Amino acid sequence: MTKWEYVTVPLLVHTTKQILDTWGEDGWELVQVVPGPNSEQLVAYFKRPREQA
Repeated sequence: MTKWEYVTVPLLVHTTKQILDTWGEDGWELVQVVPGPNSEQLVAYFKRPREQA
């Protein structure tokens, strides 16, 4: 069974693609984007398989 790790990341509207690409290169899969605390910010939720010890 796959075990997952998760992270939440603030996204600025004017740099969204760059931020998403950076996290994707590190193996994180975007799960959801929701509104942030103000109109200039969003919050992204990512997941990736946890490395086996």
